[in-house]
Amino acid sequence: MTVDSELGDKIRQLTDRAEIHDCMQRYARGIDRRDRALLRSAYHDGAVDDHVGFVGVVDDFIDWAFAYHGNQTRHQHYLLNHSVDIDGDVAHAETYYLFVGTDREPANHLTISGGRYVDRVERRDGRWAIADRVCVVEFMTESDSQLTDEVIAMMAGMRTGQRDTTDPSYDRPL
Repeated sequence: MTVDSELGDKIRQLTDRAEIHDCMQRYARGIDRRDRALLRSAYHDGAVDDHVGFVGVVDDFIDWAFAYHGNQTRHQHYLLNHSVDIDGDVAHAETYYLFVGTDREPANHLTISGGRYVDRVERRDGRWAIADRVCVVEFMTESDSQLTDEVIAMMAGMRTGQRDTTDPSYDRPL
């Protein structure tokens, strides 16, 4: 193996890892902004998601997830440790997550959950996306939130996130 081919292999591996990591980020941003197209882009057609009691194909999962998050006034998915083993056009990834959400009913009910997304990711037609996902829950706690809508409203000038494309993160230019 020549130096040029070794360098090319390393660049390919780094590019693949970055594209797989970007796929995970599309998932988190898409679900938090309720951006169906962005969320769907993280999955291949026919992908299966086994997710906290739901097991089914991606489009049904998205409907289920949006209905679940529809009862929440705010929620965020944080992605943490990420590792991936790549073998050609197939990879196995593990991404730790932390989820925080506040329910509409009962008012200000807070859920904090942590775990791991265990994914088989595939490159099809040059695009890395999830083919199969298992969401492994490591812990979950629930309580009443001290950060109520009334408290937020009293903080003059504070910008809050929107769960759609009116969120400031979509503004171009910012």
